[in-house]
Amino acid sequence: MAGTPPRSPLAPARFPDLPHISGASFAAVSAGVKYAGRTDVMLARLAPGSTIAGVFTKSATRSAPVLDCQAKIGLDNDAGAAIIVNSGNSNAFTGKNGVDATRAVTSTVAAALDLPESRVYSSSTGVIGEPLPFAKITAKVEELRDALSEDAIQNAAEAIRTTDTFAKGAGAQVEVDGKTVSLAGIAKGSGMIAPDMATMLVYIFTDAKIARADLQAMVSELNVLTFNSITVDSDTSTSDSLLMAATGASGVDVAGNAAFRDALHGLMKDLALQVVRDGEGATKLVEIQVTGALSDEDARTHALSIANSPLVKTAIAGEDPNWGRVVMAIGKSGAAADRDLISISFGDILVADKGWVSPDYREDAGAAYMKNAELAIVVNLGIGKGSATVWTCDLTHGYITINADYRS
Repeated sequence: MAGTPPRSPLAPARFPDLPHISGASFAAVSAGVKYAGRTDVMLARLAPGSTIAGVFTKSATRSAPVLDCQAKIGLDNDAGAAIIVNSGNSNAFTGKNGVDATRAVTSTVAAALDLPESRVYSSSTGVIGEPLPFAKITAKVEELRDALSEDAIQNAAEAIRTTDTFAKGAGAQVEVDGKTVSLAGIAKGSGMIAPDMATMLVYIFTDAKIARADLQAMVSELNVLTFNSITVDSDTSTSDSLLMAATGASGVDVAGNAAFRDALHGLMKDLALQVVRDGEGATKLVEIQVTGALSDEDARTHALSIANSPLVKTAIAGEDPNWGRVVMAIGKSGAAADRDLISISFGDILVADKGWVSPDYREDAGAAYMKNAELAIVVNLGIGKGSATVWTCDLTHGYITINADYRS
């Protein structure tokens, strides 16, 4: 890229203080995968007995690392594990070269950490269609191994960034059976973000004890409510991956525990919304709430139609309370709706009521509301009990600038 975009105006003030996860250690280095002097490779090592769950993009053009992870994720093994990630090159649409590059990286890590190769998971993010210069990564594996530390998760978060303007992290601690269980997660994502995992890499770690099948079920369920409920630009990546590791070091079994599930849900939502806050060129975080649909699935269809509409998103960027564009997006979604029963609010401001502009609505109130950095568009379809919530951002000139310049 010709230049680094300025930090998102929606970014948090700083990277959060995350709890240490016993049994998980991290390291990051600069390997020069694409840019000289930029931290671009991270390694996480996980203790023996760790369980690993994951969800991945359903793209028909999935990258070699995604396919490799999918082949390994269901394999149970009591050995330790590792995750290695590079930014700058997605190793996608690279054919046999991509498969060979992935294998070279994972086998080198396996040898350095004395692990089975089946317990080494890799991810790559960046430009599509260019061969991965994997030798630059494998040359750094011993340096990564020697630098591993429980204190280095922020360095790992920095290494996985591409067009991200800030590193993303979230943590939580919860009491289970009188003992403290810790969780920490990092993510990257800024553009090419749409449900079906979006162009995200997400890594979550906990010292909880939980069987792989139970962890997988929990991660898959919560993914629908968080990472698969955000959209920046309606484009789905070739490389989306979420991996969660439970080291078991706390000795606390959390299978079926509601407090742990809630803590994990909160952490995943936090990371997902950080991705939206860092949407390329974004100046507004927008929550779309749809109720009164025939089903939850219909509500989600309507919500995503609104969230992905370029006309809605550009109106938000221009701080224009153009509720007619919301009506348009509902009408085109393909899900059931009755024009004469729809109500629309901007935050607490009732704009349209049962198919007509509310008699109490004032355009200046709507315009004033649209100046906020965080907005809610609330729709009641009035035909059922289905509901859904998704999150998006506005669409600005900044998005065009960043993506027109991406490969330079």
